[in-house]
This record gives sequence, C-alpha cells and structure tokens, in this order.
Amino acid sequence: MTVFPLPPPRSSSPGTPGTPGASPAASPAPASALSSPPSAPASRRRPPQRVTRWGSLIVPVLLAIADALLVNGITFGLELNVSLVAAAALLVRRKLPALVFLVTLPGILIGYVWFAPMIALYTVARLRPDRRLLGISALLLAAAHFIPWPVSDFEPTAYRENTLTLIDACVTSVGPIALGLLVRTRGELAARIEDLTRSRRHADELIAEQVLSTERARLAREMHDVVAHQVSLISLQAGAVQISAEDAKAREGARTIRELSVRTLDELRHMVGILRAAGGDHEELTPQPRLADLPRLIELSALDVSFETDSATQRPGHSEAVERAAFRIVQEALTNVRKHAPGARVTVRVNDAEGAGPEAADGPGGDRGAAQATEETRGLRVEVRNGPPDASAVAPGLPGGGHGLVGLRERAQLLGGTLEAGPTEDGGFVVRADFPTTPRVTGPA
Repeated sequence: MTVFPLPPPRSSSPGTPGTPGASPAASPAPASALSSPPSAPASRRRPPQRVTRWGSLIVPVLLAIADALLVNGITFGLELNVSLVAAAALLVRRKLPALVFLVTLPGILIGYVWFAPMIALYTVARLRPDRRLLGISALLLAAAHFIPWPVSDFEPTAYRENTLTLIDACVTSVGPIALGLLVRTRGELAARIEDLTRSRRHADELIAEQVLSTERARLAREMHDVVAHQVSLISLQAGAVQISAEDAKAREGARTIRELSVRTLDELRHMVGILRAAGGDHEELTPQPRLADLPRLIELSALDVSFETDSATQRPGHSEAVERAAFRIVQEALTNVRKHAPGARVTVRVNDAEGAGPEAADGPGGDRGAAQATEETRGLRVEVRNGPPDASAVAPGLPGGGHGLVGLRERAQLLGGTLEAGPTEDGGFVVRADFPTTPRVTGPA
C-alpha cells in the first residue's frame, strides 16, 4: 500500500480549513465575551464560566481524537499513535502553545490528521501573535501538509497533484492564523469598549455632580435671599425695641434677640459659602464655634441649664471638627428642649472620655508614660439631659422638620463617633455623643 493516493482526500475537502471554527466556539472567554457586554440580558442565560472553560478545553481534544480514529482506524500503529499524541497535547495548548504546535506536526505529517495541528496553530495565533513565530509556524504546517510520508513517495513530476496539495497546505496554515488573530482582535476591541463604557459612566457621574453643585449654589442663593431678609428685619425690630423700651428687662431681651439675629446671619453666610464652594478648598467665611463658646450659647438659650465640664473646654487637644460637632449637638439639643419640653431643667455635660487601657501604664516611663498615653487616647463625651416638661409652661410652637437628630448622628459618624438619643425613666430625654481623639475626617463636619 502506498501513501501517495491519500492526498486526494486532503485536497478534496476545501471546507476543512474552516474546521477550526469549532475551536473558537470552544475557546476561552474572549470570543464569547464579544457578542454582548457583561451587563446584557443574554449573558445571564449563558452557562457558568467554569463549565465554559472546561468545555472549551475538552471539546477540541475530543474532536482531534475522533479525527485520528476516523483517518487511521482503531488499530494501534505509528500513524494512530502520533495522531493520539497530537490530540492529547492539546490539553496544555493554553500554557505552551508553541511547543504543543510542534508536537502536533508529526500528526499531520505521518497520521494525516488535521484538527490537532490546526487547533494548535489557532491557539498560537490567539495567544502569541508574534509575526515571526506565526510565519515560521505557517511554513512548518504547510511543509508537513505538502510533503508526503515517507518522503521517498514524493513525485516532483506530478505537477497537478502537487499544485493542489500546495494550495490546500497554504489554506490549512493561513486559515487558523487568520481566525486566531480575528478572535484576539475582537477580544481587544471588547475590552476597549468596556473601558469606554466605564469612562462614559464616570463622565455621566461627573456631569450629575456638576448639576448637583449648580443646584446647590442656586438653593444657597435662594436661602440667603429669603432667610437673611427675614432675620435682618428681626434684628432691626429688636434694635428699635432696645432703644425705645423703658423697662430694663425688655431692653435686655431685645438685646439678646438682636445678638442672636446677628449670629444667625453670620452662620447663614458661612453655610451659604460652603454650599457655593461645592466641596472646594476655601477659607472659612466666619470663625466657627468651639467648645469655649458653649457658656455663651447656654446663656442665650433662655433655658434653665446646668453646665458641667472639666478641662475639656479649655484643653486644646481636640480637633476643630470635633469641637464644632459637639457645639452643634448641644445647640440642637437645646433647641429640641425649647420645642418639645418647655420649662424643663437641662443638664449639659462636656467631659473628657478616658480611652487608655490598663496596659498604658506598663510602657516605658512608668506613671509619666501612662499619663501621656491617657492624654493621647482621650476622647470627648457630650451629654445633654433634660427632665419632663413643665405643665404650666406654654409650648412655643416652633416648626421642625424632624431631621435634627438624624443629622447629628450622621455628623458624629462622619467623625468616627457615636450618638445615642432616647427618653429617660423620669419622662425626660437624653442625647449623648462620644467622639474619638482623632476623627476620621477633618472637613466641615
């Protein structure tokens, strides 16, 4: 039996170069990821990634084995052995594509199998798109396809058969390379489209933030125009009463009203400035309240307040954000007492919360080290407690949005602290906040 009559089956199947088309369908994710973005509804109906990955690895091997058995039969010999080795080598084609391709060349030269070398060449083109490597691989596959086995059976005078075999060999070597490069290019395009989609989404978020900043600035102007006008009128009327009133108590009340109005305008201008800045790094428009301003706040509250504190209001160890948050908590708590518990007695406590553990005294320096550790880990506790409202007192009927405690809790959490609020057993209410020494944020909390 001669081997030379076998080339007609190889040249009589011009559609065979398209056979590796089964390998892209069974190839790794890049080819399958191109049909639709990850967020497309069709992607939800795809099989799990693990199943797809193992399927794309095993299916080409099974096709190569079937090709070897159909061409060389089931009797073990040189042709079938090299064909099965070529098919088995496809299991590691993703890790060693070039080496696997070289192992499959004897399969097409001796065993006349096509699937294994063409799939291996497709993998080389998809994973190692080097021009010199692809050129050498194409020449090797074309040579292995064109030269018969044994070489002594080659007939140089058979021009027609040799020409057809050469054309078939060129198509067999060029087709997998073109398909592999196409799949790789589509994978890169899909990755770029995903990057562009992500960039566009980020740009949309930036535009939304810009619109929000513009709206915030507009609201700031509206709030300044409306509220500032009304508070200015209150201040003018209080000034007129202060001048014209004959009763000393009435003049003192008018002075207090005017002072509160001026302070409200200052804080309103500061808040409007923050809204207009929209997160920019701008200087403060007015000095911000600190713990040292609490006595004055309590004095102007017109409530029966007992203020208890230690060195917390004088010690400069707390950050500005923590002191400002503590001031706002006391301010909001006193406002709530004025609204919901008129005539109630109020106790305001501002103390240093000791955070040092027993191990602080074991460090170097003895007592001095313990004192220093305690100073560094000391936090701040603010507590506002009021008793039950006085039944004879008249509620002022002040409006409220119901967001005061929510805002205070968010302010405390932004600084890494906690805030607790709830009724007491005697019918009163307590607001307690704890702040760490070093807050997580130091912005305008």
